[in-house]
Amino acid sequence: MVSNLQNILSDAAKGMKKSAIRELLKLTKNPEIISFAGGLPAPETFPIEELVDITTEVLREDGKKALQYGSTEGDDKLREMIIELYKKMGFDIALENIIITTASQQGLDLLAKIFINRGDKVLCGLPSYLGGLQAFNAYGAELIGIEFDESGMRSDDLEVKLAKLNAANDLPKFIYIIPDFQNPAGVTMPEKRRKEIIEIARKYDVLIIEDSPYKEIRFEGEHQESLYTLEGKGHVINFGTFSKIFVPGFRIGWVIAHPEIIDKFVKAKQATDLCTSPFVQKIAAKYMEKGYFEKNLNKTIKLYKEKKEIMMRAFEKYMPEGVTWTKPEGGLFLFITLPEYMDSEILFEKAIKKKVAFVVGHAFYCNGKGRNTMRINFSYASKEQNEIGVKRLAEVIKSEMK
Repeated sequence: MVSNLQNILSDAAKGMKKSAIRELLKLTKNPEIISFAGGLPAPETFPIEELVDITTEVLREDGKKALQYGSTEGDDKLREMIIELYKKMGFDIALENIIITTASQQGLDLLAKIFINRGDKVLCGLPSYLGGLQAFNAYGAELIGIEFDESGMRSDDLEVKLAKLNAANDLPKFIYIIPDFQNPAGVTMPEKRRKEIIEIARKYDVLIIEDSPYKEIRFEGEHQESLYTLEGKGHVINFGTFSKIFVPGFRIGWVIAHPEIIDKFVKAKQATDLCTSPFVQKIAAKYMEKGYFEKNLNKTIKLYKEKKEIMMRAFEKYMPEGVTWTKPEGGLFLFITLPEYMDSEILFEKAIKKKVAFVVGHAFYCNGKGRNTMRINFSYASKEQNEIGVKRLAEVIKSEMK
């Protein structure tokens, strides 16, 4: 090992931090621990039998292409199938508007690589998805948090902060938003708020990044139109993925944007991994072509609704006064707010001893706040574990209340 490793690291490498969630998950490997920590889909939603048959079919019918290098833009058939899926949500897009990525996390990394220089400003929610914050931090972004309410990112706070940055001639590179069943808060941004934010972004000529990894997993409430389609003029970059709505192990995601922006993603991706696995892309395309995707998605939605409702009833039954939580209309997460004097990091250590785990809320705040919050995942644990785990967690919280 070289003696001066730290001295020869790049500025980007020096700014990299381990994922708080990934580190916490190491503590939850004990099978006795009920984990609400990871953003893990339920394994029982994985269509294993269908994929066994389809994998064989792809190898027999198209093996030479499936096992060869592919185009950076992605498999044409898969992109066509995704385009058809999005057309049902009102998107007017063609092949030139979409690139396949190695999950949406790669898309976020490429986004940062393309747009962020060290010291550039990026606006994000308080709280916001940790993976996005990590990707932007790695390239030296200065993250500026926008306050939240029950409708998500507050447009009034966004306006105030953009006006200040504009006056200082230091506008951000983009606004990062998770509008549907937000990670970690679980809230959904209503159309009125979406339109307000679009108007503000247009006023200051700032890009909007719409990260929507599980928009399809809605089990109650009204469908909300995408920021991409509401804006309609190429001012929004949309991110999607199969990780939460199909299988995470395939690591297939995509970026939808104006062709000029997609061209930048193609160039950045070519320097990263050349292409996302053609093999898994062809399997995914065949799976969708056979009509399995929507059928399995409907089963997933039904299961997650049941799991969420069991957890909601358990919260009502066991949680002490002074604790509040969001009530998501879809997705995989909800957010708990504790009394202000409580620290979820201290609670985490005690919860592990009670064999239940969660993610500390301050990991999702770019300004270090949110220490009295925690994120809870309701999709991974079984229905029975969701109630038992909430009961254990409630006992830990009660023991620390004044």
